[in-house]
Amino acid sequence: MSEQRAVNNENAKPYLQIDRLTKKFGDFAALDNVSLDVIEGEFIFFLGPSGCGKTTFLRAIAGLDIQTSGTVHQAGKDISALPPSERDFGIVFQSYALFPNLTCERNIAFGLENQKFSKADIDNRVSELLEMVGLPDQGKKYPAQLSGGQQQRIALARALATSPGLLLLDEPLSALDAKVRIRLRHEIKELQQRLGVTTVMVTHDQEEALAMADRIVVMNQGVIEQIGTPTEIYREPSSLFVADFIGAMNQFKGRAGSKNTATIGDVTFVSQEHDLQQDTPAVVAIRPEDIVPHGDGTGSQGAAESGPSENTFDALVKEMEFLGSFWRVSLSNASLGDASMVIDMSINAVRQMDVAIGNSIKVEFPSNRLWVFPPDADTG
Repeated sequence: MSEQRAVNNENAKPYLQIDRLTKKFGDFAALDNVSLDVIEGEFIFFLGPSGCGKTTFLRAIAGLDIQTSGTVHQAGKDISALPPSERDFGIVFQSYALFPNLTCERNIAFGLENQKFSKADIDNRVSELLEMVGLPDQGKKYPAQLSGGQQQRIALARALATSPGLLLLDEPLSALDAKVRIRLRHEIKELQQRLGVTTVMVTHDQEEALAMADRIVVMNQGVIEQIGTPTEIYREPSSLFVADFIGAMNQFKGRAGSKNTATIGDVTFVSQEHDLQQDTPAVVAIRPEDIVPHGDGTGSQGAAESGPSENTFDALVKEMEFLGSFWRVSLSNASLGDASMVIDMSINAVRQMDVAIGNSIKVEFPSNRLWVFPPDADTG
C-alpha cells in the first residue's frame, strides 16, 4: 500500500504531488516509496504511532530532510532539491520555536523583514494577523509572558505572515493541556477554512485527526496504510493496523470462512466480504458501539441463532464501566472460547434492559460492521 493515491475530486488539480518518496538513514527506510496527491485548500493529516515516518514525511516536504529518492512538486513546480528558504511554506513546530528575545510583534514580522517589506506594510500585516488569531493586544509582550496556547497562536501567525501557499504543522497542539487543545483545534480548523491555505498536519492523536482533517493519511513503518476521509478511515479500515490504531476495536482470534463468513470459537458469523483463504487464521473485529443489544437475554450462553438473526447470541455481563455519557460493558460467551468483548451502551439502554453484572443479554454483531483481517505478524 506504499503507493496509494487518493484525491477528493477526480477533476481537482493536485497542489502538492509527492511521488515515490524514499528516505533512508543508513539501512533504515524511514519512508519507503510513498506517493500522495494533496488538493489545493485541503487540510490533510499524517497520522500514526511514534516512529512511523510521519514527521520525516513532513520534513521532506519542507526540505529540512532531503529525500533519498523521489520527487516533490508544489503548484506544478519541482521543489525536490530546493533548500527550505526557496520553498513556499510556513511551518509551526510542537515547541513553537518563537524567539524569546523578540516581542510577539517582532516574531510575527521576522519573515516579512527578511523579505524586505516596508515598515508600514509590516505593521499592517502584523496587526491583521494578531487580530486573526485573537490576540490583538498581546503584540508588545514577549513569548514568556504568554500562556502555551497564546504562544502557539503567535507561532501560527508567524507561519502565515508571508501568505505561504502551504502550511505545515508538526504536532502543534501536543504540548498543550486537553481543554486548550480542544479549543485551539477548532480555531485552527476555522482559520484554515477561512484562508483556504493548503495544510499538512502531523499528529499521533487520532481524535485530533478525526475532528479536523479533510483527509487522513495513516502511516505505519514508513509506508501509507490507508488514505481517506475521517469517516472512511474510522468506518472502513483497510487493515488490522488501521482498525486497531483508530478508535476502540474488539478483536477475536478466529478463522476465515467463505468470502463473507468467519468463525470465532464454535460460532460462525456472517461478516463483511474478505479475501482470505477458507480455514486460514483471521482476526475478526467489531467496534464497541457497533454491537447491537436486543432486549433481555433469557437463553443460555449458547451458539449463535440461525435464520435472519444469525449473528445474534446471548452474552454474560462480566464488568461495567461508567464513562459519563455511556456505559462500557464487558461481555463473554462460552461458545466464543476465551474471547471477551466490550459493548458501548447508552445510559437509557442499560436502564431499560436492566443490564447488571451476572445478567445475560442478547446482542448482535451486524454483518456489515464485522471485519475480517489477516493477523498482523505480532498478533499471530
